[in-house]
Amino acid sequence: MKLYGIPNCNTVKKARHWLDEHGVTYEFHDFKKSGISADTLGQWLSQIEWEKLVNRAGMTWRGLSDAEKSAVTDNASAIQLMQEKTSVIKRPVLVKDGQILHLGFTEAAYEELFSA
Repeated sequence: MKLYGIPNCNTVKKARHWLDEHGVTYEFHDFKKSGISADTLGQWLSQIEWEKLVNRAGMTWRGLSDAEKSAVTDNASAIQLMQEKTSVIKRPVLVKDGQILHLGFTEAAYEELFSA
């Protein structure tokens, strides 16, 4: 299992803390240090819409120009943006065997996910 995110993001911190407290083994992938491949993003976008993966409520998105925002219209343009500005990816992304288990974090969602 792999958790993708940015270490100083509060939501990522909460997810990591929850996983650690519950003894869930995972590998952490830091977007800032390691980036993200177009192949990985393409695989994610085969499972969810780009509109959900791009965090349009975050500071990175809000800091984009109107032209940059309007240029994101499909998977290809979303992938390009997410590779250039990894902070625009909604986080954390919890993945197991290439499948997105959860996007974002809430205790209730993780409890339900790991209770099975």
